[in-house]
Amino acid sequence: MKGRVLIVAGSDSGGGAGIQADIKTVTALGGFAMTAITALTAQNTLGVTAIHEVPPDFVAEQMRVVLRDLGADAVKLGMLHSPQIIDVVRETLDAEAPDVPLVVDPVMVAKGGAKLLRDDAMAALKEKMIPGAAVITPNLPEAEVLCGQTADDRESFRRLGTALTRLGAGAVLLKGGHLPGDTVVDLLLAGEGPPLVFEDTRIESRHTHGTGCTLASAVATGIAQGIPLRQAVTRARAYVRQAMMTAPGLGQGHGPLNHAHTVRPFGG
Repeated sequence: MKGRVLIVAGSDSGGGAGIQADIKTVTALGGFAMTAITALTAQNTLGVTAIHEVPPDFVAEQMRVVLRDLGADAVKLGMLHSPQIIDVVRETLDAEAPDVPLVVDPVMVAKGGAKLLRDDAMAALKEKMIPGAAVITPNLPEAEVLCGQTADDRESFRRLGTALTRLGAGAVLLKGGHLPGDTVVDLLLAGEGPPLVFEDTRIESRHTHGTGCTLASAVATGIAQGIPLRQAVTRARAYVRQAMMTAPGLGQGHGPLNHAHTVRPFGG
């Protein structure tokens, strides 16, 4: 079976983002999800109230036992939190899955504003995880931090995408949801050619919790299933948009998506 995705990320107790969103997404798109949890968070749609980091050695052990038995067709990285976690994840990938495509979602801040990547971990993320990744999926604020430059219109957004390609990943999916305007623009930069531009009408909704995790996991699932990157991104974006438009309306803050919109109810 192709479509095995090992997710290395943090847990969201509210079920909208992190490991929980990743598992739902991979499953809904026909893949098989496995996990190595890097941190436990206490959170809901209003924000993160506490973070408990998993010991680095135990993160590595979760990865090792999964990779040695079940294998993986893609690895998706989400919340890594600390330099120590980044170090052991890199070492374990090099030892156990050196040729498995890596999708890096450089998670830095939760939707409610809590920091999910420590300040002292930024250099390690840029040095050890981004170079050689099959694709990275930053949103605009994350891209600005990674490159040390800002973007507030389409031209500067495109320049930011070009700057991201110099960090060493095989491809960059730069998400433009934070840019102003009624149209959302994402860029896929891969190789030497011009970026592929995706445009959609903005969905006005407070139910946006976990959109980044969900998109990255959907892309990783496509890669794991052998789908070319462009088609994997196209499918992933369509999946996320439908999940937003059919969101269940839960919570008082940034609500979760409807990850199960592809799934027919049992017996239905």
